[in-house]
Amino acid sequence: MVNKHQNMQNEDIIKIIDNLKGRKNYEQKKAAKLGFSSLYEYFEDKILKKKAAEDLKIKELEEASKATKKIKKDSKSCTCC
Repeated sequence: MVNKHQNMQNEDIIKIIDNLKGRKNYEQKKAAKLGFSSLYEYFEDKILKKKAAEDLKIKELEEASKATKKIKKDSKSCTCC
């Protein structure tokens, strides 16, 4: 059973392929060169990689924010005040 999110993603990939127009042959050759059996698989992989990169970036920003907060917290604790 396909969940709602996957179904939406499938529609997005189909829309991307439908809107390629003159670039379709180029993208098909590129997909074949990279070992994908269809344009659909190629764009699905491309979207998944983009989402993973965005998730990683968000995670790194959150970790950096936590580290900054920890440094600020540690720097406020002095013995003179």
